[in-house]
Amino acid sequence: MRSISFLSSFLAVAASLSAAAVDRVKIDSGTLETTTPPENGVRVFKGIPFAQPPIGDLRWREPRPVQPWKGARKADDFGPRCMQRTSPGADYWFRSATMSEDCLYLNVWTPARSSKERLPVLVYVYGGGFQNGDGSEPRYDGANMASKGIVAVTLNYRLGVFGFFAHPELTAESSHHASGNYGFLDQAAALAWVQRNIAAFGGDPKRVTVAGESAGSISVSALMASPVSKRLLHGAIGESGALISTLPPRSLAETEGDGSQFAASAGADSLKTLRALSAEQIMEATVKGAGMRFRPNLDGYFLPRTLKEIFAAGQQAKVPLLAGSNTEEQGARAILGSSDPTPGSFAAAVRRLYGAQADGVLKAYAASTPEGILQAATDLASARFIGHGTWKWAELHLQTGGQPVYRYMYARPRPAYTPLNGQAQPPAPPRPGPSIPRGAAHSAEIQYALGNLPLDHRYAWDRDDAKVSEVLQGYFLNFIKTGNPNGAGLPEWPAYTSPAYQRMRIDVTAQSEAEPERARYLALDSALANQ
Repeated sequence: MRSISFLSSFLAVAASLSAAAVDRVKIDSGTLETTTPPENGVRVFKGIPFAQPPIGDLRWREPRPVQPWKGARKADDFGPRCMQRTSPGADYWFRSATMSEDCLYLNVWTPARSSKERLPVLVYVYGGGFQNGDGSEPRYDGANMASKGIVAVTLNYRLGVFGFFAHPELTAESSHHASGNYGFLDQAAALAWVQRNIAAFGGDPKRVTVAGESAGSISVSALMASPVSKRLLHGAIGESGALISTLPPRSLAETEGDGSQFAASAGADSLKTLRALSAEQIMEATVKGAGMRFRPNLDGYFLPRTLKEIFAAGQQAKVPLLAGSNTEEQGARAILGSSDPTPGSFAAAVRRLYGAQADGVLKAYAASTPEGILQAATDLASARFIGHGTWKWAELHLQTGGQPVYRYMYARPRPAYTPLNGQAQPPAPPRPGPSIPRGAAHSAEIQYALGNLPLDHRYAWDRDDAKVSEVLQGYFLNFIKTGNPNGAGLPEWPAYTSPAYQRMRIDVTAQSEAEPERARYLALDSALANQ
């Protein structure tokens, strides 16, 4: 009898310990349960559905609310990543186990011990050209940010043909008479979920900052502009990208035409036939369709007008904005091609790009030495790709937003890269002739800004990298908490405003400076307006 009594006591204690290890949170659709132990005081809930699976008849529709579940739903693992094709050697590293059309899930990291706390919230939107990406990527991990007193959220949104396919039949069936932009609508649905549920994780729904890089930054600019989402955020961070300048949304009619062309290439004579195809068949059809890419459009619902028109009219979210770009978003060869860096080759390249408007651009990017021409070509390529649009977004918000704007230029190059297969890529042989110092490439700042250098073992980080990360993450955290990046121990970051138009240059030594690119951006403004 004593042995039975002892066994009963042991089982009771074991059950108690097991129960104590389970962390549960009640949200509007049911109870979430995780057994992942807190690390550095941060609790994590992964793979939380924020919309119904967009499959079957829900493919290419606005996301629908989650169906409530009974009992406790496990939240230990990342949900599937959205359908995509990733090129070999691309800078993506997914921790999600599978890929599926059923992918509308988000993840929450929180240091709050109870729902009574009201901590500021970061919602991070991944980049990838609207073709790739996933909320599970280590560079977006929210644990380090959460350990510093905020609630961090990453989300998934539909990509490519699943996220941005427009078609006349889709437009006709829509109650908004719109099609495309489903990926944006997914992001808006996730923000609405945050408003309803983040308090359960100790977050403050009245202090939500949305951030993103590249396509994620473009998304942030669109979320600020859209009447669907602009009331769901209270701060915005844009890292290299805006839906303006050389990356504007296309018209609904254009994208409907692309959609009809795609349907024909897929052998589908109706929307019903397209929805009957499997996700894999749809992906295969995009390859057969000459690699057709699907991007944001002016659908008349999520985006009723262009970003420039909405911001010029002051109809965007009136929130603090922190935005900037990197020193080498694209290289000089994007302008020069294979030509030598001479005044003649640079002038010829600019004239091909700008025609009758080339003189103003050449004056703004004047250079005479080979090294100077390489630098000017790099600067112009970076501006054309994404730098000018990011600046234009900030300028427009400065004029009509009524809230502080903070500008940066990120200059720290990432160190050597080793792919996940462990085979380090040999350095490219040096090109003969002049060269310029390596700049910060597109997406180089993400791991630094979110404090995730230790999670990404593909790069040989050093002490200077750690220093840059500490400073940049500190600025981001202060902005998320207060709407102002400044705080103790950090160099002063002046607001971007007339007449000084100062920005912060982020490198091993961070310092503010008058925006040296502003005259160039204004020249590009003029050239684009008159082309």
